[in-house]
Amino acid sequence: MSKVTGPARFYYATLYSIKGVKAAFRHEPAFQYEVYGFAMLFPLSFWVAQTATQWALLVGCCLLVLTLELLNSAIEAVVDRAGTEFNELAGRAKDLGSAAVFFGLIITAMVWGGIIIDNGGL
Repeated sequence: MSKVTGPARFYYATLYSIKGVKAAFRHEPAFQYEVYGFAMLFPLSFWVAQTATQWALLVGCCLLVLTLELLNSAIEAVVDRAGTEFNELAGRAKDLGSAAVFFGLIITAMVWGGIIIDNGGL
């Protein structure tokens, strides 16, 4: 079986990505909360940012949180698929994924706070 190449590959990859985002939104409450947060912060970013670079940082760090949550959810799905019995490494993998999301949220708070302070507050 030959692999799809060229524009068709991009098309199918996009469909799979959309399928993944829909699955995360449907099955992962944390992802839902973070999407709702993004939906509130995205319009606010146009008001807070004074430059295109600031806007990119504000939106980019929010997208980073969503990306990290998708990766965390993927880790959790694979670990859960492997079995339900307790396993120290499985628990560690889940905790590490969660920690990555946590750090992403800290980065987001720092970027937003720093830009707001630099711009003289709200």
